[in-house]
Amino acid sequence: MHQPSILFINRVFPPDRGATGRCLADLAGRFAAAGWSVTVLACGKAEIPDDRPQYRVVRTGYSGGISASRSIDYLKSLVRLLAAAWKLPRHDVVVTMTDPPLLAVIGPLIRLRWSCGLIHWSQDVYPDLFPVIGVRFPWALGFALDQISAASLRCYDTVVVIGACMARRIMGKGVAPDRVAVVPNWADPVIRPVPRATNPMRRELGLGDRFTVAYSGNFGLAHPIGAVIDAVAILAREAPEIAVLLIGEGRGLSRVRQRIEESALPNLRLLPWQPAHRLAESLGAADLHLASMDERAEGMMVPSKVAGALAAGRPCILLGSAGGAAARQIADSGCGSILSSGDGKGLARVIMMHAADTRMHAEVCACASVAASAWSADLAAAAFLAKAHDAVRRPASSVWGKLAAGND
Repeated sequence: MHQPSILFINRVFPPDRGATGRCLADLAGRFAAAGWSVTVLACGKAEIPDDRPQYRVVRTGYSGGISASRSIDYLKSLVRLLAAAWKLPRHDVVVTMTDPPLLAVIGPLIRLRWSCGLIHWSQDVYPDLFPVIGVRFPWALGFALDQISAASLRCYDTVVVIGACMARRIMGKGVAPDRVAVVPNWADPVIRPVPRATNPMRRELGLGDRFTVAYSGNFGLAHPIGAVIDAVAILAREAPEIAVLLIGEGRGLSRVRQRIEESALPNLRLLPWQPAHRLAESLGAADLHLASMDERAEGMMVPSKVAGALAAGRPCILLGSAGGAAARQIADSGCGSILSSGDGKGLARVIMMHAADTRMHAEVCACASVAASAWSADLAAAAFLAKAHDAVRRPASSVWGKLAAGND
């Protein structure tokens, strides 16, 4: 009996840091457990230790994306990933992700070589997201990138998106609705509720019984943090007993550091990125979590901080669009609040309400745990496996026909 094979392609993969790499590791392991022959192609040095014997990890020897000329680094990563994939033996299904941006364009090229099934796993929508994060191109180049990206997506058997808002945007690019599948991201399986009274991180940080709020994760360019600092300043005056933690790293970290230095707020602490083995304790150290997203990015990305907070049994306040997938999850499950991304005063008011009303806060924490239990890596993998089997069974057709018509 033929063992189906699948190739996942993404720039980052553990032990390199990155949310997309962590999700990929969760999924690849479950594909291997389901009997698939799995290869992961990622950037990075080949000598990185790897403790995953159940599937193969191939690295290009170049990590990329770390210098000031980030677009050049991403382009190098894209070329190296395509060149490395070209040398691999045929796989039945190829899955491209969205790191580096525009990675979807290499899928149809690989299909030319292998006549394989194609799935694009959209974590972010590029080039749409470029203006939101401050990347500007000449009009003609931007238009060309958009057309190439849309044409590439129409070549895929399935485009897996992480929210309904993203599905609408992808279908707006001409991808047929029956080729778009919503499979939300899940919280890191290591996250679990940690009792507040026995949480070692609360003890290490000397938080005592203080009500604590945290923003934990990536400080990205599409995650505005100004309203959070404004709210902390209000809390410093009106509720100084409330502690606020900013935990993480990212391209926006220097901006965060500058705001903290300028404000010199005594109730605010900046902590480094936390390793996986401490993630449950880190998220559980807070009573309430924050997430933010530029409203312009609705449908282009879905903040993963919300899922992590709920898995820790904590409610979340989202600063961002009320129409996005994360906002809908919070609203539908009653496990937090949604505010506009610039509403620092409103944020301070909601935080103080949670700190003052312990009964209400406990009820919302219970809602968070219920919401978190409704979705998991196992459920997501089952949905993804079904799409992968469909891609294997789908009859091969002309790539050029797909490019022209966007259908079989």
